Amino acid sequence: MASSDQTQMAVLGGLSIAPMTGYALREQIRDALGHFWAESFGQIYPALAALEADGMIERQSALRAGSSTFALTPRGSARLHDLLAEAPQAAKPRNGVLLRLFFGRQLGAEACRRLVTDAQATAALELAELQTIRHEVQADPGPDAPYVLLTVLAGEHSARATLDWAQEALAVLDGIAEPVPEPEPVPQSAPR
Repeated sequence: MASSDQTQMAVLGGLSIAPMTGYALREQIRDALGHFWAESFGQIYPALAALEADGMIERQSALRAGSSTFALTPRGSARLHDLLAEAPQAAKPRNGVLLRLFFGRQLGAEACRRLVTDAQATAALELAELQTIRHEVQADPGPDAPYVLLTVLAGEHSARATLDWAQEALAVLDGIAEPVPEPEPVPQSAPR
């Protein structure tokens, strides 16, 4: 599946929940899908234009000047179903922390320790946020709640895995003996 198809899927999926403006759609994607998916304005607005041109969404009357609300059409609903039925695209991971740790000898153990502890703190915050979302979803169950819960649970497991990894990584870093620099030779004065 091409990345543009995945953007279409995110846009159509967002509009399947409710008609909204491009800005509201971006916010919805960030807030509801942000723990596992991201789309930028630079991806959303071209997708909206292409989907409208293809008759998959329609522009509704603007609530204010310069702001259009988009709604899913039956053709768009069918396209969303087709996209969702395709096999997911395997994405190559890009993890800046792991890239730096792989070349960590160049940074030194203490700098690597800071990278790991920062990742650990970020994972702890993510886990707390996801647990809050899970409790909100469980407290106000709607027809989408069980499906939303699946993604939240995956995020929680991922955050816990990062926390477990960080503990092991810190133990590995504790075992690294930093090389002690050789003392500079003291220059000998010439005999008189």
